[in-house]
Amino acid sequence: MASTVLKVAAFSRCCHQTLTRAYSRTAALNQGVPGLVWKLGETNHIAIAVPDMEKATSLYRDVLGATVSDKVPLPEHGVYTVFVELGNTKLELLHPLGEKSPIAGFLQKNKSGGMHHICIEVDNINAAIADLKAKNIRTLSAEPRIGAHGKPVMFLHPKDCDGVLVELEEA
Repeated sequence: MASTVLKVAAFSRCCHQTLTRAYSRTAALNQGVPGLVWKLGETNHIAIAVPDMEKATSLYRDVLGATVSDKVPLPEHGVYTVFVELGNTKLELLHPLGEKSPIAGFLQKNKSGGMHHICIEVDNINAAIADLKAKNIRTLSAEPRIGAHGKPVMFLHPKDCDGVLVELEEA
């Protein structure tokens, strides 16, 4: 059980390092161009789709001893969320809220659940979106939406992010 948490933490560091390297390569290619008006921040959370929210919540709270939030519905995103506090980051447990939930589709393909996305903080989400779109990184919506923490978020297309669904959240 603890090895799962360690694997998730290692994956988080790896993804953050990958995006940081990609940012550094882009900056090197853009020599002579004014610097970015936004900065990549810390990993906010790693989201895991779960087929049974109560079982998953119990694992992290009762077996592993983590602090776990209440289950919160987010109708705009079609999910229920529970946050697991890990000290240096959070896990976000996701469960479908309705049949049209993107998590329902994910769980149809991955019956046991699994890693759904990573969320990385940015200091200026609108500047980040404009810059990334100019660099041909697609977003999954036209405008940022309010996420689980009450802050603007934007999802980046996984095909443009080495197969990883990336959520940006304004810090």
